[in-house]
Amino acid sequence: MKVESMSTRDTILALFEEVARDSKVELAPLEDGLPLTKSGLDSLLFAIIVARLEDILGIDPFTDVEQNRFPVTFGDFVAMYENAAR
Repeated sequence: MKVESMSTRDTILALFEEVARDSKVELAPLEDGLPLTKSGLDSLLFAIIVARLEDILGIDPFTDVEQNRFPVTFGDFVAMYENAAR
């Protein structure tokens, strides 16, 4: 995946689609209001996405997350990475 010119949002979208495709999982349409639990991905696939995003973006916003402040929707997930990149 070439990410040099991609926004954080586009990188995350592409990675969600790649992981779902590689895992042969049907991915729900990725809209900001989509609950992550309804995306079609399980916890292992989310862990893979987070690990790959750390490699690609050089950030892991989950290391600074306060207890019970984890993203609920796809939009929350993207915003978390966009905010951490600033």
